[in-house]
Amino acid sequence: MRRRVGLEGLTSNNEIAGFKFATVGVIYAVLLAFAVIIVWEKFNDAETAVLQEAGAAATLYRLAAGPDREAVTTRAALSNYLKLAIEREWPLMAETRESREVTQALNDLFASAMHLMEIPSRQPQISGEIFRQLDAITQARRSRLHLATGIVPGVLWVVLYSGAVLTVGFTFFFGTKNLPAQILMTGILSVIVFMGLLVIMTINYPFTGPVHVGTEPLQTVVEDFEDR
Repeated sequence: MRRRVGLEGLTSNNEIAGFKFATVGVIYAVLLAFAVIIVWEKFNDAETAVLQEAGAAATLYRLAAGPDREAVTTRAALSNYLKLAIEREWPLMAETRESREVTQALNDLFASAMHLMEIPSRQPQISGEIFRQLDAITQARRSRLHLATGIVPGVLWVVLYSGAVLTVGFTFFFGTKNLPAQILMTGILSVIVFMGLLVIMTINYPFTGPVHVGTEPLQTVVEDFEDR
């Protein structure tokens, strides 16, 4: 830009361009902060969904206690569902897909619970609570499957990338006698913008990447089942 326009031409823009750049910077900072807050909240929602699923599974296991064949079958179906969710569905969620095997395992769990409720000795209150926990497991699974497909919509990515290019590119309208200082300031601005975008890209898909929601809560429940 200095070779094309010259230092004097760029310096003449400093006064008016400074006010406009302040406006551009504030607008993009608001958009970037808005996107970071959204993905962070949704990432927390994914963690919460997994914790709720694990908690409901642990409660259901205790509600289905007993030596009856139906109770044993229900607990086995619950263990099978959790193991398949860990081994089969988590790798698929990293690819924004879901497992049909886990869906079938959940159906089998519901069927086992229905047979369990047919036992006359089961109290109605416990029966109702069992199905409330099954419903909680279903809703938690549906939430994590939805969040696994990505949080930031495509149009927002266009705005974020375009805003980054325009914000950094706006600095080319300025000119200072100290060229290394100007390069350093523009570089710092570019790094800060990149760090914001990096945070968004890293946690946009909660079940993949270096920062992701793991299977630890479900694994803890499975291990507890095996110990019992």
